[in-house]
Amino acid sequence: MKAAERIRRKMEEKGVMEPAIRSFLRARDLVVKGQSAGIPEESITPAEGVRVFSALPQTALFRPELLAQTVVIKLNGGLGTGMGLAQAKSLLEVRPGVTFLDLMTRQVAALRESTRAQVKFLLMNSQATSADTKAYLKEHSNLVENVEDLEFVQNWAPKLDPEAMEPVSWDADPSQEWCPPGHGDLYPALAGSGTLEALLEEGIRYAFVSNSDNLGATLDPTLLHAFVESRAPFMMEVTRRTESDRKGGHLAVRKEDGRFILREVAQCPDEDLSQFQDISKHQFFNTNNIWLDLIAVKEVMDENEGVLPLPVITNRKTVDPRDGDSSPVIQLEQAMGAAIEAFDGATAMDVPRTRFAPVKTTGDLLALRSDAYEMSEDGHIGLVGGREGKPPLISLSKEYRFVDALEALGVPSLKEARRLEVEGEVSFEEGVIIRGDAVFSHSGKVAAGSYGS
Repeated sequence: MKAAERIRRKMEEKGVMEPAIRSFLRARDLVVKGQSAGIPEESITPAEGVRVFSALPQTALFRPELLAQTVVIKLNGGLGTGMGLAQAKSLLEVRPGVTFLDLMTRQVAALRESTRAQVKFLLMNSQATSADTKAYLKEHSNLVENVEDLEFVQNWAPKLDPEAMEPVSWDADPSQEWCPPGHGDLYPALAGSGTLEALLEEGIRYAFVSNSDNLGATLDPTLLHAFVESRAPFMMEVTRRTESDRKGGHLAVRKEDGRFILREVAQCPDEDLSQFQDISKHQFFNTNNIWLDLIAVKEVMDENEGVLPLPVITNRKTVDPRDGDSSPVIQLEQAMGAAIEAFDGATAMDVPRTRFAPVKTTGDLLALRSDAYEMSEDGHIGLVGGREGKPPLISLSKEYRFVDALEALGVPSLKEARRLEVEGEVSFEEGVIIRGDAVFSHSGKVAAGSYGS
């Protein structure tokens, strides 16, 4: 049996959807044929002609007929293990008794009430997050749908032996033979689950997609109207890179055909790394907020045998990520935003940094739980007015890597803070106010009371 046949059989036995199988086999074929996903500097030019959000006609009102054709999709497959979580990251509390998921559903419910349009809402869950998410929604959701109708589930990809490029076996823990395929799986999961076809049959044409942990990614009327009026098949929200974004993927234009592309650091040759990190040259990074014309998505997939042709990124790891001596493997991943190169006429929009507010660390979460942010009844959360869109910079030492440790730290007032650094076991009492820059360090075993400036 050929390697490709073994891959297909293994994925079919796992229950992986046909479009995802085809997508994976295509990605493997590209790697085997040496068609590298590397993007050298000489093959691109910096992105120019990017539309600017602030230059658009601004509106706070949605056109109901467009809302009725729109679905909001949140990528909800992550467990947040890097923050010590063992359940869906969206179930993490942003404020006491209020989770990411609560905010998302509140936004949709409020929008439906204010516009009288039944805005569609979907979650792309993973097998790891589906059960927890649905159980929570059954108890807390203020949406009218059956929770089963609010999700479609992403696929799994087999880890490959680097030499044979066929599925690896690991009897010690067979679950380690599989990995998430990256958020590029959005497209095969939409098609393979029947969700894409169902949405189109309902008359839904436009999709706004974003990560569930990005609280800045809300459905915006100005952006929706601009996307629809542009008749673009795909629009990526980008924002200006800062020094903290030097390692993140950036937007560029491919010289060969003039199309926008997304270049990740894994696709950059070592000799071009300094130019990759030059934020004055490559000014825009992907927020992972994207807008899709679902008719165009179906057309491109139909033209490519049910696959959206995305570049593939190869990651070299060990089959058991916790055991560096276990067998080496290759994981093939594809990025959702990389689809910008698959559509003729795809565009990008330079949006305010406020639309990119992900929670990746406990420092981000501490800031979010503080008075530097304010939360409205309709589920929107954002920085208080005096901060001019700039969040406080929080640096916490390793003692606070996991969420549980934040309870002992406490939440000081940060609405006037520029930077907070905590090293060692420290505890903030209620009423502590941080202004400007503040550094707290404690090397002892017991927390050292409260500090303020």
